[in-house]
Amino acid sequence: MGDTIFDKIVRKEIPSDVVFEDEVALAFRDINPQAPVHVLVLPKRRAATLTEFTEQDPSYLGEFLKRVSMVAKQLGLEENGFRVVINQGRHGQQSVAYLHVHILGGRQMEWPPG
Repeated sequence: MGDTIFDKIVRKEIPSDVVFEDEVALAFRDINPQAPVHVLVLPKRRAATLTEFTEQDPSYLGEFLKRVSMVAKQLGLEENGFRVVINQGRHGQQSVAYLHVHILGGRQMEWPPG
């Protein structure tokens, strides 16, 4: 596992616009937003992919997903809806080898994506 930009953000070596943080997760605004609201949520326990993350501790995945929901609600996205995206691997367009969830909202989403 490499030392990615997300590792550095979690360790506070690189600044970010944090919207939520606790012992389980860190959420911050994307520097290249694809929607009016675009936040990334990272687990504090490092894993490169969702597959790796679920193999480590399935119960922690539930705690992490609770945080994703909390962040969306905190951002005022619950009423009109939002999109949650996890990209994995080359074909999934994962750009950083650190599991992260995109929360996108603030406008009507299109389907199909990509």
